[in-house]
Amino acid sequence: MAESLPADVADVLDAVLAVDDPVHLALRRQLPHLRVRERCTCGCGTAYFDVDTNAAARAPVDAGTVVAAEATLVTESGECPGEVLVFTQGGYLSWLEVCSWSDGGPVTLAAARRWLRAGNEGPT
Repeated sequence: MAESLPADVADVLDAVLAVDDPVHLALRRQLPHLRVRERCTCGCGTAYFDVDTNAAARAPVDAGTVVAAEATLVTESGECPGEVLVFTQGGYLSWLEVCSWSDGGPVTLAAARRWLRAGNEGPT
C-alpha cells in the first residue's frame, strides 16, 4: 500500500506493540502494509484498518477477533482515564480502539499518544 499511516496512529501502534514477543513482532511487520480505512466519528481517534494480506504475513494469534495488545493510560497526575486496545482479525491488524473509563469525557488518540510518549502506561 502506497499510503503511510497518519503519525498519530503510527506512534500509538509503535508504543503499544513495543513488547518483543512473536505476536507484536509479526504485527509490527504488517505496519508498512496497513492503511486507515476509517476513523470513529465521536472524536476518540479509534481507527479501522485495511491490510494488504498478499504482502503481509499473518500474526500467530487465534483466527477470530483478538485483543493482541493493550495499554492502560496514566495521566501526568497518576489517574487512569482509559486504555488503548489493538485488535486483530484472522491474524491481521484490524483496528485500534481508544477507550474511556470515566465520565470525564472521551480519551482521545492525541491524549493517548501524549501519555504513551511520556511513558505514562500502567500495567495491563
